[in-house]
Amino acid sequence: FFSCPRYLGDQGPDKGEGKMIEVICNDRLGKKVRVKCNADDTIGDLKKLIAAQTGTRAEKIRLQKWYNIYKDHITLEDYEIKDGMGLELYYN
Repeated sequence: FFSCPRYLGDQGPDKGEGKMIEVICNDRLGKKVRVKCNADDTIGDLKKLIAAQTGTRAEKIRLQKWYNIYKDHITLEDYEIKDGMGLELYYN
């Protein structure tokens, strides 16, 4: 009964550092990038992964959703970015 994952609290399979998520970034110019990363990665780490796939420098990438511009030092978990979520990709 208590070994069921629903009762494990923070030690269930969906919690913790091992959770891989996929984020879709669209620049609305014809480039859509799907990036696999950890939920506890920072936005700066995500930008580096996007830069490796697109060939753009990570400093030139701006990620946002509507009018919220995401800061480099905050994690994806803190922004509540989930698996399969789409972000807007802009170039500075």
